[in-house]
Amino acid sequence: MRFVLLIYSNQASWEALSPEERTALEQGHATLHESLQESAELAFGAGLAATEATRTVRVRSGRPSVTDGPYAEAKEHLAGFYVVDCESPERAAEIAARIPDASITGVEVRPVMMASPPD
Repeated sequence: MRFVLLIYSNQASWEALSPEERTALEQGHATLHESLQESAELAFGAGLAATEATRTVRVRSGRPSVTDGPYAEAKEHLAGFYVVDCESPERAAEIAARIPDASITGVEVRPVMMASPPD
């Protein structure tokens, strides 16, 4: 089963970290990434650019509208993700708990809906 592990962050929690804590967070991701590659559970993962680089596209009455920033005003934003291929939701939650950001903000575990092959 595939799961996406959505890592949420907010500017205030990031700014509250010392340079050493930020380095430890980055090293924790590198260690987790390596471990998941070794166990063959990592399908893909990436950090996302800051919300200042985000664009939101809406199509209304057939016309696209592009605005700066994320869709909704929120204190937290999607900062990155892992896609893991593991045996159960429980295992996905175990992996999510190993993501360094889980100790600061939250990590959402969501099953990935696989598209059906065409007939």
